[in-house]
Amino acid sequence: MDRNKLRMMVEGGIMIGLATALSMIRLFKMPQGGSVTAGSMIPILLFAMRWGTGRGLVVGTLYGLIQFIMDPFMVSPIQLLLDYPLAFGSLGLAGIARGHLNNAKTRMGWVLGASFLGMLGRAVFHVLSGVVFFSEYAGTMNPWFYAIQYNGSYMGVELVISTILLYLIWNPIQKAAPVPNI
Repeated sequence: MDRNKLRMMVEGGIMIGLATALSMIRLFKMPQGGSVTAGSMIPILLFAMRWGTGRGLVVGTLYGLIQFIMDPFMVSPIQLLLDYPLAFGSLGLAGIARGHLNNAKTRMGWVLGASFLGMLGRAVFHVLSGVVFFSEYAGTMNPWFYAIQYNGSYMGVELVISTILLYLIWNPIQKAAPVPNI
């Protein structure tokens, strides 16, 4: 097996494990699912930025399946698909930054922008799930507005936490383990 492929698979497993451990440190949990964690998305975002979008989508999807196993919440198979593998898989969209991380002047913009894109992808799938499967909680409110408000309430906090932490840890990580050449 190619050394880089083995390194990528080991790093993917470590990042899934780290993300899972961080997901257990909850600052608060929402009543119908979702929570603010200690930056649990960061390892998946980092993996995607280091190894690319395709590999990031795979690792994010595996992480989503583990999230379902660890803390299952299912009302239908489609809801499961939207809220777990598709939502968490979307974190892999952060891999768009991969080819832009060697330019010191624009690096942090790419890191933060790509992280935002990955987290936005996750939020979109949660909102879709909310509109289709949880609109009864909206009461008289528009289901789209309710789903955006509900999911934005915890995803927004998670975005702020993850962005600050990524900003603080990116350069030390890059020095210790530069983005691999693949």
